Amino acid sequence: SSSPPSSWPTATRSQKPDPRLPMKNLVSVLRRVGKPTQVHRTADGTRVLVLPYGGRVLGLFAAGSDENFYWTHTALNSVATARAFYAGNQWHNSGGDRTWLAPEADLFFPNFPSLDTYVQQRALDPGRYRVVDTREGFELVSRLTVSLSRSGRRLNLKTTKSFASAPNPLRHERGLRLEGVEYAGYTQRTSLELLGASRRARDRVGLWNLIQMPHGGDLLMPTFGRAQPRHVFSTVGAIPAEDLISTDHLLRYRMRQQGEHKISVRAVSVCNRIGYLHPTGNRWALIIRNFVVNPSGEYVDVPWTETDYFGFAVQACNVNSQLGAFSELEYHVPAIGHGTGRMRCEDEAQVWAFRGNRAAIGHVATSLLTPTPWPGSP
Repeated sequence: SSSPPSSWPTATRSQKPDPRLPMKNLVSVLRRVGKPTQVHRTADGTRVLVLPYGGRVLGLFAAGSDENFYWTHTALNSVATARAFYAGNQWHNSGGDRTWLAPEADLFFPNFPSLDTYVQQRALDPGRYRVVDTREGFELVSRLTVSLSRSGRRLNLKTTKSFASAPNPLRHERGLRLEGVEYAGYTQRTSLELLGASRRARDRVGLWNLIQMPHGGDLLMPTFGRAQPRHVFSTVGAIPAEDLISTDHLLRYRMRQQGEHKISVRAVSVCNRIGYLHPTGNRWALIIRNFVVNPSGEYVDVPWTETDYFGFAVQACNVNSQLGAFSELEYHVPAIGHGTGRMRCEDEAQVWAFRGNRAAIGHVATSLLTPTPWPGSP
């Protein structure tokens, strides 16, 4: 594994977010600091809170609930701290569900193969997303130019993001005891396109979608066979063996470490669904991302020290440091550009989120993910 550089992006140290912070307070704070939000509502009462600054889904709320399923930076809890946060020159990691681009080696390490500097190109994050009204609601559109460290070239790109409903996938199942379970879900459609002369460049680039969730839960990754996760980096020791468990059809990552750790899993191993299970007060929450995995596609994100090792599709990042305390679920989309036969791609994925008592959430997990959802001791 590799360690991130000393210039790894930092923000003020965050405490655990207050899940009781009402959505209207979050919306009000952001509006007052010049970061207005949009809300996508679905027929089942789901509210998807979208922050165009950074192109993020910042909040996901079930009908009648003000408890956010996603992690948000605690600087957003007040106008004063939010204003200071956005005035700083550090990475403005508001939280939630965002879109980056791969390969990380080219787009985030300007001196690669040296790992001495890590920078989120501001054209990518926060970017310049515009809200465009559509027949179905609205979409976010960004035209951007990014620099690639290895080739030295610049690519002109266009990204779009839009949102639609994702009805409860268990709504037609019989025999499940789901009384009192809250549900929220949405479909996110993301596209990426090479523009102009960049279509002729000898480079490849791919979409990379990431969700940030409250720290301390278990990532549950159904697999074909026994997966062998690749350690991308660790800042505080290795991930303990009891926290990263691979069985014949499930990879369980207990995301409770201090510091920052990241693993990556190959496309041939991963099924098309990953869950994150964690306690919230006296209840449990389960967040599931349902997405497309295509091992025939070109997955171009690579280990930092082995840049010809392609084919990694899913990653998980544990963060409990000066960046904050959150767990990150990440998936990649096959690249476009040189040698792929594609200059544009479209991705569609769902988020299904449930909250309820232990027994009910166990029924959800065994129906959608794994027959053994609960962490053992220790």
